Amino acid sequence: MLSAGILAWIGAVFLAAGLVKGVVGMGLPTVAMGLLAVTMPPAEAAALLLIPSLITNLWQLFTGPSFGGLCKRLWTMMAGIMLGTVAGAGVLTGAHSGAASAGLGAALVLYAVLGLLKLGFTTPARHEALMSPLVGIATGLVTGATGVFVIPAVPYLQSLRLKKEDLIQALGLSFTVSTAALAIGLFRTGALASPTAQLTGSILALLPALAGMFIGQALRQTMSVETFRKVFFVGLLALGAYLALEALW
Repeated sequence: MLSAGILAWIGAVFLAAGLVKGVVGMGLPTVAMGLLAVTMPPAEAAALLLIPSLITNLWQLFTGPSFGGLCKRLWTMMAGIMLGTVAGAGVLTGAHSGAASAGLGAALVLYAVLGLLKLGFTTPARHEALMSPLVGIATGLVTGATGVFVIPAVPYLQSLRLKKEDLIQALGLSFTVSTAALAIGLFRTGALASPTAQLTGSILALLPALAGMFIGQALRQTMSVETFRKVFFVGLLALGAYLALEALW
């Protein structure tokens, strides 16, 4: 049974994570995993993440204009994510939890540095057939090992130079598949030892996540998104460095 303090912390984490997603369009699993891993094993944090991530990303996926076209274009990447996540979930749920925490910290640091430096590249159309499944498998392995969905999927999808609405929908597709694959990986490795209790906790976490997302969407209309992005990435950088160093020491 979780204490009142832990429950309050979980609620605050998902409120903050939803707020970030509402402002910048992504970041809920990244923020939630990073903050929850300070107080619980990564596998437990990933189990709490499942329902809030799935619902918010399904909403993002189905409100876009190009669902069928994006599925046809990116299906090999999605297949790679599924395979890589299920294969890599043993790191997150096994005896190497310290390695998972260090990997999570490293993934957060890398993501923050890429965001702060605004590093980007373009993938020519002729290379997509080769790159998509490779990026999918790499993203899946990182997801399975850390619970974070963004590396290298987000930079790669940005490199395709999709229209704004298509990019947001493609991110929703990638994150939805990643969440579903993570759920399969957690179940397959026995991390969902008490599925009913863990899924109940995840459903409860959806409420503050949705509240935070609506607040973030309102806040986006009144503040500079660029300023928020900088604060967001600096915070992730500090959090990632803390998790990596704590796990290594």
